[in-house]
Amino acid sequence: MSRLLWVLTVATTLAAGCTPRANVEQERNALLQRDREWSQTTTDPDKFAAYFGSDGAMYAPGMPLMTGQDAIKKVYAGMSSSPGFTLRWSPNQADIGAAGDLGYTTGTYELAMGGGNEKGKYITVWKKQSDGSWKVARDIFNADAMPRQEPSQQVMAAGAELKWGDAPPVLPKGAKAAIVSGDPGKAGPYVIRLQMPAGYKIGPHWHPTDENVTVLTGTFALGMGDKFDQPSMKDLPASGFGILPAEMHHFAMAKTAATVQVHGVGPFTITYVNPADDPSKQTK
Repeated sequence: MSRLLWVLTVATTLAAGCTPRANVEQERNALLQRDREWSQTTTDPDKFAAYFGSDGAMYAPGMPLMTGQDAIKKVYAGMSSSPGFTLRWSPNQADIGAAGDLGYTTGTYELAMGGGNEKGKYITVWKKQSDGSWKVARDIFNADAMPRQEPSQQVMAAGAELKWGDAPPVLPKGAKAAIVSGDPGKAGPYVIRLQMPAGYKIGPHWHPTDENVTVLTGTFALGMGDKFDQPSMKDLPASGFGILPAEMHHFAMAKTAATVQVHGVGPFTITYVNPADDPSKQTK
């Protein structure tokens, strides 16, 4: 072996031996603690989303991919405002790569929302940031069992048989609501009707699932966007309909006294673009 080759071999070996390696056990414990801390933020969408990295993503079953803190916070805020919402999870394992900059945690979770309950498991991939903190890079979870659905039942009723009451508090006062089928407060399909007086307005908002609206009587108008803009709205007379994809920002108005029928998948939630428009959060 030439002197030069020998020197290069020794230098390479020494360099490899000097490469810093993470204290895997210490980092593993730190990551478990980080996950436990995150599990205490489930009632605060801002804090919950802050645990994700700038390009962190959530892979929730039955929902589009959510990427970035803003998108995750928006969807989570809608979910956590659902009636009866609770979320708990317990990390039970963590592992760290040799370089100490990537790791994952796994565990189990329990979710309750709209009268439904779900148990499942998750795996969360974490990435160490430049300041030494751990942020979520990817989060994926799924239920242990398929959601239980009650057997479908035939529903027939004359219009006069429907029971009308005040609309949910998340809608402006003045409207009446009747349940045609299903339970809007629980997971699963539902059909409801809304009666609105002339001039009734619903500010810009969005829903986490698709909704189909059919106008039964009167003239109902829909518009798209983050600002209520009456001139841009499309008038829908009786028999008109609107298909509103999940998370699409829209606003509505009854041009005349109107009745609409809404088909959706519960639990029913509505998130206003401007929180000040939410009647349920307005002080008297």
